[in-house]
Amino acid sequence: MFLRLLDRFEETFVSFLMVAAVLIIFVAVCQRYSVGLVADVVAWARVNDYPSLMANARSLYRSLTNINLLWAQELCIYLFVWMAKFGAAYGVRLGIHVGVDVLVTKVSEPMRKTLTVIALLSGALFTFIVAWIGASFTWDIGHTNQVSADLEVPMWIVYLAVPLGSSLMCFRFLQALYNYLRTGQLPHHVPGHDDEQDSPEGAAA
Repeated sequence: MFLRLLDRFEETFVSFLMVAAVLIIFVAVCQRYSVGLVADVVAWARVNDYPSLMANARSLYRSLTNINLLWAQELCIYLFVWMAKFGAAYGVRLGIHVGVDVLVTKVSEPMRKTLTVIALLSGALFTFIVAWIGASFTWDIGHTNQVSADLEVPMWIVYLAVPLGSSLMCFRFLQALYNYLRTGQLPHHVPGHDDEQDSPEGAAA
């Protein structure tokens, strides 16, 4: 039950971050180009003596320029950071990370299993270290008054993506290791299929 809820949260959270970032970028770009387009309309109406059109265009121009979206770029950067960290954990669960398995496929079955276990343990150890260092850094930042430039949100919230995402990624490596030792299969994603599939061959690298 817990794993099912975690899987659903992971998928929903990554999708939400992606959709939010795309929408914010779309609105910001539309606003930016709309300002330029309306300015051109004002200039054209002035040259061609259309005072009513010029007045309406100026009013619209003021309304558009009053919309402050300077924070949009910063927010999108932070959204992509969080999406990258949790998306990496999602990739481990589905087995879609790039791996070099030339050596693994050439050795005997016992050695292949040993190398696979070492690879998964190395991934878990590395992400655990990143999570530990990230948590320490986030803790230190949390005891300061440092905020972001545009949004003015506490920076520890931004950096929290590192320990949380790396911890989840570490858990996914351990989960893959447990399933491999129990079934001899690794997560394997088949393009065009939504369901997670396992394969007895392959290795994480």
